[in-house]
Amino acid sequence: MKSQFKHIKESQLTITELMLPSNSNFSGKIHGGHILNLMDQIAFACASKHSGNYCVTASVNKVDFLNPIEVGELVTMKASINYTGRTSMVVGLRVESENIRTGEIKHCNSSYFTMVAKDENGKSTPIPGIILTNKNEIRRFARSITRQKEGRNRTSRFSGKAFEIKEYLHLLEQSNSKVELKEK
Repeated sequence: MKSQFKHIKESQLTITELMLPSNSNFSGKIHGGHILNLMDQIAFACASKHSGNYCVTASVNKVDFLNPIEVGELVTMKASINYTGRTSMVVGLRVESENIRTGEIKHCNSSYFTMVAKDENGKSTPIPGIILTNKNEIRRFARSITRQKEGRNRTSRFSGKAFEIKEYLHLLEQSNSKVELKEK
């Protein structure tokens, strides 16, 4: 029988990988798609370790590439469970790069992966909760709850049926766009 609650540290993971020329883009920087692939792998491993089940990625919340990653740098990714629902969890990820010669460390991005635990039949399955032991863990858990509520509100407000053009046309006034509505 699985534990009903687990400490966050039980499933935290850190991976470090050398960035190779084969993973660079046309400008010689490490391709963002390669970094996203690595992030998905560590999110999967962290979520699977916490849940004790195979997990799938349900969504990725906001990936901002803050600093480029150079060929030859070491990239370290840290993954931690920030939130647990009934069958899903939010894995917080932090990506840093290190210049081997200078020792300079750059924060490259942070992101939040929502992962869902699946049983052997591919059905969503309950997961253990997390034990919150400090202010940062409580802050991350609360931030995940708030982010979920904001996401639901954003989705419903911009659905095709609920969207009202008149409420948003003013946003386009200073934009690099031209509105040519066809009358129906």
